[in-house]
Amino acid sequence: MSFIDVIAQPQASSAGTEKKNSNTADIMGKEDFLTLLVAQLKNQDPLNPDEPTEFTAQLAQFSSLEQLFNLNESMENLATSNANSDRFATLQTIGKNVAYQDNTFNYDGSGSAQIGYQLDGNASEVKISIKQNGSVVKVLDGVELAKGNHILTWDGTTATGTAADSGKYTISVSVKTTDGSSIAASPLIQSEVTGVDLTGEFGGTLETRAGEVVFSSILGVYENSTNT
Repeated sequence: MSFIDVIAQPQASSAGTEKKNSNTADIMGKEDFLTLLVAQLKNQDPLNPDEPTEFTAQLAQFSSLEQLFNLNESMENLATSNANSDRFATLQTIGKNVAYQDNTFNYDGSGSAQIGYQLDGNASEVKISIKQNGSVVKVLDGVELAKGNHILTWDGTTATGTAADSGKYTISVSVKTTDGSSIAASPLIQSEVTGVDLTGEFGGTLETRAGEVVFSSILGVYENSTNT
C-alpha cells in the first residue's frame, strides 16, 4: 500500500460528509502528513516492504510540504510587518500637509484652503468650481495646465468678495484642450494632518483640517510652507 493510498482511504470513506465538513479544520497539515507516513511504516507488510525509492519520494513530499508551510508563514509575517510599518509611517505626517484625491472638504471659515486638480494630459483651460449646498460660491482659474497634480489657494472669499461661511464644500473641475480632445481631471485637496487613527484599515486614517483620508490614498506629503 503506497502513502498516497493511505491518504486516499479516509478521504473516500468521508465522501458523503465532505460538504458538511468543508472548513479549514479538514485541511491536512504537515503534522498529519508525518503521522500518516509513520503509520504507513508501522503497518507495511514485512514480506512486501516499501521500495527505498518510493520511501525516498515520500520523504521528498514531506520536505516539500514543510517548505511550503514555512514559505506561507514567512509571507504572512512579511505582510504583517509591512502593515505595521505603514501604520507607524502615518505618525510622521502629523503637522504636515497631505494631498489626496477628493471632491469634498471642510472649511472652518477662517484663513484659506488648499484645493487643486489632477490632469492626465495637457489642457488649455482649467476651471475649479467651489460649491456649498449645490450653489457655486466661487470659480478659480487653474494656472498650471500641464499633466500632473496642481494645488492652488482659495482665499476663503465668495465671488462677490465677502467671507465664505464655514461648513462643507465641494469642488468640481472642468477642462478644455486646444484640439478639443478629452482628458480626465480630478479634484484634489491639500490639508494639514492634525491626528492619526491607527485602528483603521489600509495603514490607518489621517485626520486633517479638511476631513479624514485613508493613509494609503494620499498622493504626497509636504511641509506646511510647500505647495505642489
